[in-house]
Amino acid sequence: MQRDTDRFAEAPTDGPTETLDVRDLGPPKPLTETLELLPELDDETVLVQRNDRVPQHLFPKLEDRGYTFETVEVDDGFVTAIWREEA
Repeated sequence: MQRDTDRFAEAPTDGPTETLDVRDLGPPKPLTETLELLPELDDETVLVQRNDRVPQHLFPKLEDRGYTFETVEVDDGFVTAIWREEA
């Protein structure tokens, strides 16, 4: 079985990951839960968000906060990797 992180072209895959499954949550919960979790993670940790749709409203908020992201389509929705670029 392919891991979610194996699907990404750009996201770091060699460090720790945290998975947040928001597929069953209605808006705006996926956005708010993601933004609340990110500051709690170490800078080396990649957050992997599983969603039933592309989290398009999340993207500008991530950019404003200095995060990089990549989204791929999977069988049951979309997976977005969110991480901080190394300085």
